[in-house]
Amino acid sequence: MLKTDLHTGWTVQATGGPVPAEIAASALPAVVPGTVHTDLLAAGLIPDPYLGANEAELAWFHRTSWRYDTTLTAAPAAPGERVDLVFDGLDTVATIELGGVEVGRTANMHRGYRFDVRHLLGDGAIPLTVHFGSALEYAEENERKLGRRPRPYPHPFNAIRKMACSFGWDWGPDLQTAGIWKPVRLERWHTARLAAARPLATRDRLTVHVEVERASAVPLIVEVTVGERTERLALDGDRGVLEIAVPDAPTWWPAGYGEQPLVGVAVTLLAGEEILDEHHSRVGFRDVRLDESPDEHGDRFALVVNDREVFVLGLNWIPEDHLLTRITRADLEAAVDRAVAANTNLLRVWGGGIWESDDFYDVCDERGVLVWQDFPLSCGAYAEEEPLRSEILAEARENITRLSPHPSLAVWNGGNENIWGHEDWNWKEELNGASWGAGYYYEDFPALLTELDPTRPYHAGSPSSPLSSGAHPNDDRYGTRHEWEAWNREDYTHHDNFVPRFCSEFGWQAPPAWSTLVATIPPGELRKDSPTFLLHQKAEDGNGKLDRGLAHHMAVPDDFAAWHWATQLNQARATAYAIGHLRSHAPRTMGSILWQLNDCWPVTSWAVVDGAGRLKPAWYALRHAYAPRLLSFQKHDGRVVLAAVNDSDEPWRGGARLRRVCFDGVERAVTSVDVHVPARSVRLIDLDPALLAVTQPDREVLVADVGGQRATHLFAEDHSLAYDPAAVRAHTVAVEGGYSVTVTAASFARDVAVLADRVDPGATVDTMLVDLLPGETHTFTVTTTATVDGEAFSAPEVLRSANVLTTPAKVG
Repeated sequence: MLKTDLHTGWTVQATGGPVPAEIAASALPAVVPGTVHTDLLAAGLIPDPYLGANEAELAWFHRTSWRYDTTLTAAPAAPGERVDLVFDGLDTVATIELGGVEVGRTANMHRGYRFDVRHLLGDGAIPLTVHFGSALEYAEENERKLGRRPRPYPHPFNAIRKMACSFGWDWGPDLQTAGIWKPVRLERWHTARLAAARPLATRDRLTVHVEVERASAVPLIVEVTVGERTERLALDGDRGVLEIAVPDAPTWWPAGYGEQPLVGVAVTLLAGEEILDEHHSRVGFRDVRLDESPDEHGDRFALVVNDREVFVLGLNWIPEDHLLTRITRADLEAAVDRAVAANTNLLRVWGGGIWESDDFYDVCDERGVLVWQDFPLSCGAYAEEEPLRSEILAEARENITRLSPHPSLAVWNGGNENIWGHEDWNWKEELNGASWGAGYYYEDFPALLTELDPTRPYHAGSPSSPLSSGAHPNDDRYGTRHEWEAWNREDYTHHDNFVPRFCSEFGWQAPPAWSTLVATIPPGELRKDSPTFLLHQKAEDGNGKLDRGLAHHMAVPDDFAAWHWATQLNQARATAYAIGHLRSHAPRTMGSILWQLNDCWPVTSWAVVDGAGRLKPAWYALRHAYAPRLLSFQKHDGRVVLAAVNDSDEPWRGGARLRRVCFDGVERAVTSVDVHVPARSVRLIDLDPALLAVTQPDREVLVADVGGQRATHLFAEDHSLAYDPAAVRAHTVAVEGGYSVTVTAASFARDVAVLADRVDPGATVDTMLVDLLPGETHTFTVTTTATVDGEAFSAPEVLRSANVLTTPAKVG
């Protein structure tokens, strides 16, 4: 097979819609793969849509049509030769013409297309044109034909197969892209080609499924090489299966459980000894299943890899950049590495985004990060009639085939919040009996997976409970649960009211890092109620929820910089609180997937890493809460206990020193207890009543220390605590690679942090949110290439703590 990329010589031009005159005037050079947004950005014809209020100024894109043009030169097809024009991805509503002849129409960015063009080839250059219509107008027309289906946002994202969050989300911009967003090429072949190859590996076996497209009826042979083994299969028809026993296969493990050996697999299609086509991939030998067996609480929901239960320490993943074609493998490596550095072992590819790239899965394979893959249907009712149905099933078939070799892929999930939405979001009256997606979740997707990938478990939706249970989709006794009452209406302490089997979404908002914010919002609008700030706060009543969430615990600052720190700190605390609760209930609870790891642009959101890749304080809280060994105070059955979580393969033994200490350092009660936590288990330790017999709740803290691990517990909320606002001082010295900032406490200091990016936007700090007792010191390491005044790290806006957010009280 001869493959020729068609990525050069393209131009793009607007052909309709409310296009500014200077853009409509002429054709521009186009990068393929790419999108119109990125081409116009490169030409300097539009402002950066991520900055200021530019997103709103570019709404004219929504109803604009475009034309991509290039020429291809290809010799006429030889006798018996096929020549296919192949598009791996078109975004989204496209008409393709070659030599002025229409060869196809598409309306799905989630799949590829192949067109036989051998009859159109001739001598000389041939024009190739791709017309893109407005995806929004197509979706609106589709909705008129199919009937309106419930959705949470104005645009009918659920009536078209385009990335749902293209149309805006409660953390994302409304930038509706168009373009040839994946590779395009010409493929010349004869006799037969590999239409699909699915190497499915379990712990000691490789099963290779092959489908071919034939141009003749000659006998074919499929040869499979895995490691040092090579076997052949004579192919009678168009499909074949070859099973290879690999009893000595190296075992692939998730991060924290072992190594991640990957083994190359080559699938070669032969006619005699002539190589017709090849497929190369890598596999990892491992088994994965879900334990959903009944117990005294309902049904379990535990991921089991190689017969070992894995407590999922997960993060939800959205597209790393809203302008998808800018994402590089290096970007994905950096993003996944930030998750790994936070002790994460699973990423959930959320259903309102895309089927992620092979690069993403390769990176996860190499790092041992498990992947939970949603089918891309989210937060809406989806029609089960044409033209939507066949597109959804075609994209599912293609992507199951593409992704199934990856060992990191652990769970298929039917969609995001659609089953829950049907039950609780007043859909039923609006639907009035119309289809809404149940057929996909309970029939079509399971049938496809039975056929294409029976090696992995499938879950109907997140959240959902088994149909056989008759339980509510978000019942905490079964399946998966999303916990959003805490953020939307209550407080993060609301998590104490539920013990889910597996919590696949929960989270808390905060603004991005300060340096990200000031690079995005004009100086005159750096306030939480400015129009530009609110354009970058997409959540319904988001700031109101931030303020009400703060008010439960601390005074809501009037000063914007203080408010920024307070909301970031509250996000960090909410993150640690929820995860500590979930982990302390293992093995009843067996999974935590925080919403969310990343952002696709600069925005106030639930992400722990902002749109510029900067770590928010919540990332540091997450890293601590997901550590293999975690010590925390928890409320169980109405009492405070010390929870020791050991998610490692070695037992945890040590002596715990527990103290009730005044903020000035005077110890009021001291006890010791032996801590012994077997591998992969949790121990709850009851406290000596003297530790809880607080006499001054506004100025005492309970502290537990075990082998370098510390947990603290306060007896009142911050707004009622007698913190010393000047509890810490810092001394900074220059060191190789940056600065060393040593902080000393004169009184109890809570959540001490160095916001290094306020000194240098490129600076990072090794840790945050450190609790210090009087006389204790902690040294923060700041990494930066900038030369700055070391005293800058002692500035009030840089050296932060919870102490500075309360009204000064007399300390005594």
